[in-house]
Amino acid sequence: MERIALQKLIAWNENKRKKPLIVWGARQVGKTYLIQEIFAQTYYKDNHIYVDCKKEDEIREFCSRTANAEKIIEYISLFKGKQINENTLLIFDEVQECPNIISSLKYFCQDYREIPVIATGSMVRIKLQRETHKRGSKENDKFLFPVGKINQITVYPMSFDEFLMNSNKILYNAIRQSYDSKQPVDTRIHELAMEQVYKYLLVGGMPEAVEAYIDGNNLFESREILKVLYDNYLADMELYQASQEAVLRSRTLFQNIYRELNKESKNFSPGLIEKKSKTRDFATSIQWLTMAHVVNQSFQLKEHITMPLMPDNDSNFRLFLGDIGMFSYQSGINAASFISSERENTLSGIFYENFVANELIAKEHKLFYWRGKTSSELEFIIESDNKLYPIDVKKGRGTLNSLEKFSNHNKFEYAIKISKNNYGYNAEQKLLTIPFYFIPFVARDLADGTMAL
Repeated sequence: MERIALQKLIAWNENKRKKPLIVWGARQVGKTYLIQEIFAQTYYKDNHIYVDCKKEDEIREFCSRTANAEKIIEYISLFKGKQINENTLLIFDEVQECPNIISSLKYFCQDYREIPVIATGSMVRIKLQRETHKRGSKENDKFLFPVGKINQITVYPMSFDEFLMNSNKILYNAIRQSYDSKQPVDTRIHELAMEQVYKYLLVGGMPEAVEAYIDGNNLFESREILKVLYDNYLADMELYQASQEAVLRSRTLFQNIYRELNKESKNFSPGLIEKKSKTRDFATSIQWLTMAHVVNQSFQLKEHITMPLMPDNDSNFRLFLGDIGMFSYQSGINAASFISSERENTLSGIFYENFVANELIAKEHKLFYWRGKTSSELEFIIESDNKLYPIDVKKGRGTLNSLEKFSNHNKFEYAIKISKNNYGYNAEQKLLTIPFYFIPFVARDLADGTMAL
């Protein structure tokens, strides 16, 4: 399947001053497939070495005893029977099982920078943090992250543009062309694109679930795959957390994201999960889930906003699940709701908000929302090229009351309303209306500072 992150790998590979690369991302988002099956097979077809640190015990044990790049290169060359040089791509997968490999990247960078090296794993950040803060370790025994000696990218679940690119390339090209020309989409094409949005809300972006849907147009099978992945995420918390209390709290928090959002304020409320608890009681769990890219955190901004965007305080925030398919599964809503004619009445606004949050994250945006003194709010605030863009997410038509109150305190380039409505711009209101299927392109332009009407 096509992945947009491939372009980042290509850019890294073409950089003459590239450093060893760490690829972050949650489990099962397609990191190994992207690196080994797509990138390596295309650009290093007969000259790459793949090391699975979870399965290849001998290599893992050797690398755990030394960070010396020369010794590691020599050992792997002999073990694999293949010479390693500047034309050889060296891939270390599941490196959370051998954090010392991350340490060795410093010396790969210093002494063997000509050799392309990629390291990846699903729980790397969590394992590294534990190694760094290990109790009872002497200072010189603690793990040291190779700051300044690596390049980094993050792979996310497939965003909606990737989903459509793989499931219906012709439709993708049609709506991309409309977006680039800043024109409304033809009514029939608009309806087809919205159909795909609703299916994406159900399937989500986990590659295995997407592939099942594309191969057999089987939403039921995709749902079954999501159930397994959801359970695997819960199981991971047992493997990579220090205490049983932390495990239980992280699991409970993860399982209650939908409930937290499906209330009037939508802000994180610890009492909803555990009576008489406080936000600080869940601080470790929130850090764990966000570091693992399982959950995305959005911070509150109030009244007058200054740039760069900074949270008002750490106690007001919202949490979104990193994959909209898992969010829909967690909600417990019947899968038929996403394909029935009554879906617009059945699906609450938080499905669309979680969808937009993930699309913004996939394009490397930090998440912020705005709350006024009354009940007014805007779901997202984006800073791009030193300009503010308030974003209003509406499942239906909605009103502009919040935007009017926001404009009393803040200057902004123009507001963006994301809904099921077609593309249009109201100059008097400074309001750009885009359909849900345009958000990946808008998020990209905002990230690149190239947003234009």
